[in-house]
Amino acid sequence: MSKSFLFKSTANERIFGGGFRLYLYSVLIALAGAIFALAQTSAGLLPLVTVLFIGARRHALGSNLTTLFALGSILSAVALLTDWPWPGEYVARDLLILCVCGVSIGIILVQENSSQYRESTNPDGDVPVTRSGQENLSQQNLRGAEIDRKAVGFAESRAFWTGVTQVMRFRVQQPDGTFQWTEVRVEPAIKSSLEIGDLAPSKDISSINDPLAFLAPSTDVVTAAKTIENLFGNGWAFDAVGNWIYLPAFAQSTLETTPEELNTSRSEGFISWRQLLHPDEYESVAQAWIRSLETGEPFNSEFRIRRKSGYAWARSSARAVRDTDGSIKGWYGTSIDIDVHRKTVDALRDREQELLEIVNLVPSHLWRLGPDGEPNFFNRRMVDYLGIDVGGIRAIGQSRLCAMITSTIHPDDQGLFREGLERAISSGSGFSARYRLRRSDGLYRWMSSRAEALRDRNGQILQWYGLCHDIDDHVQAEEALQRSEWHLQQVVEALPVHVCTWTPAGELLYVSKRYRDELGLEKNTTLTGFARAILRCVHPDDVQAVRLQAADGVAKRQAFSMRYRRRVGDNYRWTDGRFEALRRADGSISEWFGLSIDIDNEIRIQETLRESERSLRQLVESLPALIYCADPEGKPIYRSQRLREFLGVELEEGVEPGGLRLEATLDAIIHPDDLEAVREKYAHSLKTGDPYLMKHRLRRHDGEYRWVETRTAAMRSAGGDVVQWNGVCLDIDDWIKDQEQLGLAQRNLARANQAASLAELTASIAHEIGQPLAALVSSSDACQQWLSADPPNLERAQKALERVVRSAGTAIEVVSRIRALFRHSNDARQITSFSKVLMQARELMAEEAARRRVLVKVDADDDLPLVSFDRIQVQQVLVNLVRNGLEAAQGAKHRGTLIIRIRRLDGSLQVEVRDNGPGIEFPDRVFEPFFTTKEEGMGMGLAICRTIVQAHGGRLWAENNATGGASFFFTLPVEEAHS
Repeated sequence: MSKSFLFKSTANERIFGGGFRLYLYSVLIALAGAIFALAQTSAGLLPLVTVLFIGARRHALGSNLTTLFALGSILSAVALLTDWPWPGEYVARDLLILCVCGVSIGIILVQENSSQYRESTNPDGDVPVTRSGQENLSQQNLRGAEIDRKAVGFAESRAFWTGVTQVMRFRVQQPDGTFQWTEVRVEPAIKSSLEIGDLAPSKDISSINDPLAFLAPSTDVVTAAKTIENLFGNGWAFDAVGNWIYLPAFAQSTLETTPEELNTSRSEGFISWRQLLHPDEYESVAQAWIRSLETGEPFNSEFRIRRKSGYAWARSSARAVRDTDGSIKGWYGTSIDIDVHRKTVDALRDREQELLEIVNLVPSHLWRLGPDGEPNFFNRRMVDYLGIDVGGIRAIGQSRLCAMITSTIHPDDQGLFREGLERAISSGSGFSARYRLRRSDGLYRWMSSRAEALRDRNGQILQWYGLCHDIDDHVQAEEALQRSEWHLQQVVEALPVHVCTWTPAGELLYVSKRYRDELGLEKNTTLTGFARAILRCVHPDDVQAVRLQAADGVAKRQAFSMRYRRRVGDNYRWTDGRFEALRRADGSISEWFGLSIDIDNEIRIQETLRESERSLRQLVESLPALIYCADPEGKPIYRSQRLREFLGVELEEGVEPGGLRLEATLDAIIHPDDLEAVREKYAHSLKTGDPYLMKHRLRRHDGEYRWVETRTAAMRSAGGDVVQWNGVCLDIDDWIKDQEQLGLAQRNLARANQAASLAELTASIAHEIGQPLAALVSSSDACQQWLSADPPNLERAQKALERVVRSAGTAIEVVSRIRALFRHSNDARQITSFSKVLMQARELMAEEAARRRVLVKVDADDDLPLVSFDRIQVQQVLVNLVRNGLEAAQGAKHRGTLIIRIRRLDGSLQVEVRDNGPGIEFPDRVFEPFFTTKEEGMGMGLAICRTIVQAHGGRLWAENNATGGASFFFTLPVEEAHS
């Protein structure tokens, strides 16, 4: 609560008070001094001494005058002793007398003031309010810090002497030793009926905080109110139950109401303040006022009060007046206008809040430290970053600063951060550091911090204010740039090239280590020394050209390059130097860059390639072929010497005026009968990229057309695009003519083959009929033997005759089947079981197997399907394969064995005839006509068998067995068996 102290002075104390009185006093001193100067006698000192004595007494300036007059005495004594030229004869003497009198007056006044001070102080040590009250108050009651004493004393003195109201804020030491901020308002006293003797001396220093506490408890409430009114300009009184009984006239005029009108609120159930209070403060004020009425506690409140000009803030205080038995007789109080103060405070609070919002919205971390370095404030961004406010930083046995460093600074940066901050705090200099700060999620980010000290007027540090700016991205970019620069440096040093840079002013900036080592230069070499070192290594034949090219390029400020030989060891190697300028935005050159590359191997390779190209060209020209090349559209771009000589034209010569080169070329060199086909084939290849192959007639330079075979293929890039067509023309005219002669010979041979085919057919028929006829003869011989026996064996002879009949029938059927084969007839095919054919073939070959002593085994599945086939033809195939197997098995090392297997496969029937003979030397050729391994064979048996099997839709093949011997397989389809 604001405190108001009112100091009053009597009429005698105000004789020289105020600015006007000080002015008058100064004029009187000036007049007295003038009288002294004009009189030039000791009597002239009397007016001046009188004025000084009165002024010193009234203003308690005795001690100051004593000092002043003492100095004057010393000066006068010096003047008398040194014959100082003075305006009057006795001036120096009289001035000395004046000074001695002044010293005496000062001593008397000091003693008088000391005596008055001792008389005005009570035995308990309390200090009353007297005309020197402002000095006593500063020395006794305001036990604030020394820093506030001077300001308080100055403000009190100014209020006393000038009559201007002063408002002071200072710290007051409490009885418990703590300091409390207090606001004091010092105003000149208002003359009223209440004299100074009505004020009761205070017994407790805390009464300074209560402007109503100095009245006697037994004072009448209206009297007390008027006393307060005289002191503070506003006083009012209530009865014991809270009704208004006194309100000053000026207050009634200001509030536009009377106590009677205000008391109507009580009859309505409200307090008497209701009409004056702002609705927003009524409840709180009513509760406080009712509590004071019930308990007698002092009433203190701040609220907005209604006036003619509107609502204004006021601070009201009320105290109870009690009778001798302690009962409350009424209440008196005062209201102090604090509207300006409150609005100022509110404005300051709003500005403080605004500043706080600005501080919190600043895109940096702001913090504050005390003079000793202890943190006491973090802005919102820093709190959000750290995840903890400054008050939450705690650590046992550590200060808050140490705890903050330990918990938030990266361990590697804590030492430097602590040293820098301690050095700044001890020296008072600014603080700056870069370190990693821990974020709330545990991630450390680089920060740049700066702090400066806030000082008072005496230079003492009050606070440290600092900020942390997140530079993690910047640091990462710097580190990445450093890594990139380091990597680039390493790359440049590792590359097998020489790099150098220099400025247009001739300052050498950089030379790669490889270059320096080769030239034998130091790091601090100048551009001139660098150029000389290079020229010393250049081949003597190239020095002049290098010097001229470099000078010309630099003078023209254009990029330049040069090739020269430089000495490396005992040899010279070819080098390629390239130099370019780095330009600024305005086009001026900021730096020259040079690159020197060893190209000796490339030069040698180029020479080798050129030699190889010459060799290849000679090879192409010497090949016995006509070679040419064309672009992707087919236009010729190269013709070998042979082709040019063949055509009789050069590549550059026009063939037909006004025509396209390709079309004109084709019209001129291609035979008219072949031209259309060549164009169509060539256009197809150009469109699709397919190779071109064609035989056509090409016109020779003498007009003769010769047959050639042209082959052209596309040469493609890595992406697959055609970049060139390469072709060759082979002269095949002689070959064509030979082919014509060969064709004639082949026609003659065909006629001879027809005759041979008739013989082959005859042999085939003889082969087919020979088998049943041989069986017929064999059976007839057996019948004859059985009949010639004694006695005749008629039963066996009968069986032999039956075989004769069957063999004869078989021969007749073979002839019929051969005739049907040439007629391509399928009438003889029947759906039947293959087992019957197998049994008949086995029976037919039983005699021969026994004669050749070969064991025949049959292995057939039980559920063999029915197959549609020509029984006689398939039987002939099976008999032929069995006979060949018996012949092969007869030559086996052990007893011959022949196995016949029949298996059912998916959609077919497979028959295998397996022997353990020597095997087949040519499994693929045994089915060719007239190919035989037998001395007396015709080579037609297996060929006829394959023809029969293929005619039935099957397949016949042979394989050698892994354990020895051979196997013949043939298959017959089974689909037709279900039709």
